[in-house]
Amino acid sequence: MKTIILTGLALIAFAANSVLCRLALDNEAIDAASFTVIRLLSGTIVLLLIISITTQNTTGTSRKGSWTASFMLFLYAATFSYAYISLDTGTGALILFGSVQITMILLSLISGTRLHLLEWAGVVIAFVGFIYLILPGVSTPSFVGFILMTVAGIAWGIYTLQGRSSKNPLMDTAYNFLRTTPLVVLLALFTLNSMNYSYEGIVLALLSGGITSGIGYTIWYVALGGLSSTQAAVLQLSVPVIAALGGVIFVSEAITFRLTISTALLLGGILIVVLGKYYSTQHKSGMKT
Repeated sequence: MKTIILTGLALIAFAANSVLCRLALDNEAIDAASFTVIRLLSGTIVLLLIISITTQNTTGTSRKGSWTASFMLFLYAATFSYAYISLDTGTGALILFGSVQITMILLSLISGTRLHLLEWAGVVIAFVGFIYLILPGVSTPSFVGFILMTVAGIAWGIYTLQGRSSKNPLMDTAYNFLRTTPLVVLLALFTLNSMNYSYEGIVLALLSGGITSGIGYTIWYVALGGLSSTQAAVLQLSVPVIAALGGVIFVSEAITFRLTISTALLLGGILIVVLGKYYSTQHKSGMKT
C-alpha cells in the first residue's frame, strides 16, 4: 500500500511538472536555459532545506547520490526543456516516455532479468493505449527535437534505475541535485546573453524545481524500492494520461471517447504487468518449496 500511494504521488508530480514546463515554454514566459537553471537550483535549495530541518540520520547507509545520477538528471532536465521548443506536446510525450520505457526494459534485459509472458502482454497493451492517445495528434517532429527528447528519455530511464538501490532517497536526491550545480553554472554562462524570463516564468520554474521535481523525485526514489524495473517503466506511461485528465479537471477540456479508451488500455496494461510480476514471483517461490 505504501508503494502504491507513493508511486501515485510521484506520477502526479511528473504530470504536473510536464504541465508547468509546457505552460512556461509555450507561453514564452521564460527561455529553456533559464527554466532549466531555475528548476535545478530551486530543487537543490528546497531539498537541502528539508534535510537541514529534519532529524533523520544522514550517515551510514546513505550513498549521498552519485555523479552518474547527477549527470543524468542534468542531461534530462536540459534536453527536455530544449526539445519542447521544436516539438508539440503530443510528439514530445510520445518520444520521451517511449524512450524511457525502452531504455529501462532493455537495460533490465541486459542485466539478466527475464519477463514473464503475462508481463510482455501488459507492456504491449499499455504501449498500444499510450500510442492510441497520442498518435492522432502527432506531427512530424524536427530531427533536433526528436534527438533531444530521445536523449532526455534515455537519461531519465538511467536515472530511475540508479535510484532503485537508494537507501536514503531524500539524501540521495538532494545530493544528485547539488552535484548538478557546476553544470547549471556552465549552462547559465553559455546562455547568459540569450536569457529571457518573466515573473510568471520564474514562478513556474520554481514550482517545477522545488515541488514537482525535488520533492517529486524523492518520492519516486522511495517508491522504486518496491517496484521492478519493468513495473517502473510501464507505470511512467500513465503520466500523459494523468496530465490529460488534469487538463479535463483544471482547463475544462472535454472527456473524449479516445481518452476513455486509451486510459482503459494503459491502466489495464499496467495492472497486467504488476499482476504478472506478482504471480511469476509466487510461482517461482512455489516451485522452490
